[in-house]
Amino acid sequence: MPRLDEDRPRTNPPAAPLWRRIVAIAALAAVAVAVLATQYLSGQPRQVTEADEERIACISYAPFHKPGETPLDPQARVDPDRIRDDLRRLSARTSCVRTYSVAQGLDAVPAIAQELGMQVLLGAWLGRIEAENTAELDRAIALANRHAGAVRALIVGNEVMLRRELPAQALAAHMERARREAEVPVTYADVWEFWLRHEELAGHADFLTIHILPYWEDDPVEVGAAVDHVIEIAQEVQAHFDRPILIGESGWPSRGRQREGAVPSLVNQAEFVRRFVSAADAAGLDYNLIEAFDQPWKRALEGAMGGYWGVLDSQAEPKFPWRGPVVENVDAGHGLIAAALGAMLGLALALATRLGPAGGIGVTLLLTPAATMLVRQWDYMLAWNRSPLEWAISGAWMLAGVMLCLLAAPRLGQRLDGRAMPRLPAAARGLAPGVRDRFVVIGRLIVLTGACAMAIMLVFDARYRGFPLPLYLMPGVALALLAWLGDRPPSSAAEERVLALLLGAASLVIAAAEGLSNVEAMIYCALSLVIALACWPRPVMAVSVAPGRPKPLIAPSGGVEPGFREALPRAGETGRACERDRSER
Repeated sequence: MPRLDEDRPRTNPPAAPLWRRIVAIAALAAVAVAVLATQYLSGQPRQVTEADEERIACISYAPFHKPGETPLDPQARVDPDRIRDDLRRLSARTSCVRTYSVAQGLDAVPAIAQELGMQVLLGAWLGRIEAENTAELDRAIALANRHAGAVRALIVGNEVMLRRELPAQALAAHMERARREAEVPVTYADVWEFWLRHEELAGHADFLTIHILPYWEDDPVEVGAAVDHVIEIAQEVQAHFDRPILIGESGWPSRGRQREGAVPSLVNQAEFVRRFVSAADAAGLDYNLIEAFDQPWKRALEGAMGGYWGVLDSQAEPKFPWRGPVVENVDAGHGLIAAALGAMLGLALALATRLGPAGGIGVTLLLTPAATMLVRQWDYMLAWNRSPLEWAISGAWMLAGVMLCLLAAPRLGQRLDGRAMPRLPAAARGLAPGVRDRFVVIGRLIVLTGACAMAIMLVFDARYRGFPLPLYLMPGVALALLAWLGDRPPSSAAEERVLALLLGAASLVIAAAEGLSNVEAMIYCALSLVIALACWPRPVMAVSVAPGRPKPLIAPSGGVEPGFREALPRAGETGRACERDRSER
């Protein structure tokens, strides 16, 4: 009956120099401190600019804010009671809402707003299909005339030119029809640059509605300069056309990926909104803030960023206070509790595998931040995952990363101790070196494949994709330190070589495209390069043997390369020893 790998005799692996082991432990400690400090600080109150004015002039409203709701479903329709409840909540902060369509139950908004003493910037949605445009405009004009006391203006089309869904002449015709038939002012809404590109549209509007979104600019603006940027652009457009303007959309996302210096966060959103409301009032500018509620359905179109522009969350709760400090992550304590559990698991694993002091410290320092990053990854998935397929894929890779950290931890501890693992107790037989190491190799390949695939997607389609740092940080650290201590894939590992080469090249392309101001991208690219280097197969080195025998290939780390067995006699104790050595690996 074959013996367990655990029962087989083994030789000590070549110990890494002492200074390398010291550097490895210091690196683990630095990573653990950085992760825990970041987690702790995310739960601390941050000072944010105080707003002079506590009310918002007007705010974008869409009722599809609960999970699973989307206007992309043609059968979706909102109940009037739901709209009434939403507007009641919003009336505590504003007396005006902007809508984008009169379909799917939104035709009830003007009447309900009038009941509550609110006003409406009524939107008519225009697209490529002219028959639908005509029907939408018919209904919008009728609503505007019926509720002229509540409808401030009729907005004919939203970013139609930006989406290239209608020529300027067709849009102008719809605007002129609305001006003839509607009893309220008529305008069109688009990004400020498209007004400058299609100046002829200005003559068909009673005033211009311009969108200024510093985060989405071609040259993104960081939050500290964002409000000044909005005010400056609005004044320039107003001077250029010498016409009244409405800032139809401006705001800041609370979640998503960084774009150059523009960082989505709850603190930054609160900073922008508070400063913008005060600055717009001081400059005498009319504005509409985007938006009332978070819209999870928008993530399908714009990534996580699209779903988190609301001043209220998807459950209609305020995301930040209007005055006083703001906490970025009210659940930061969950990550710290996970860290404590990870530390206990690390100590238990060190005891179960009978590691020495250095190995035990290394295992604990690896699993402590790994547990925190597991919580951060779950939070990342909640923000970014939009479908069952995305949940299945990201969940599988998260599980692979967790297993890699758990299985690599004793192996890393062994390297830090500089000696072979002793015989394991029966409770830890599942971590026997032969079994464990084979899974470590599989886990390394899975993590490398996932990182490579993500990097390639970021190269070709980065605008609406995030940087999954929580997913790859601790598996990357584990692989990097194993490589630093001499544990690399064998030189025959062609898959790892190709994937590592692709990952490294893609990381450099991403870094060049994102720019040094994008700190999040730079950290992620650096981590990707570390993973690529850690998974690069070790070089081949020829070692002489006894005269008259072939020269087997032996890696510098002491591992036996394929072909070594064929270079030795096929019988006898030497061949059996070689086979045992191969099993150890």
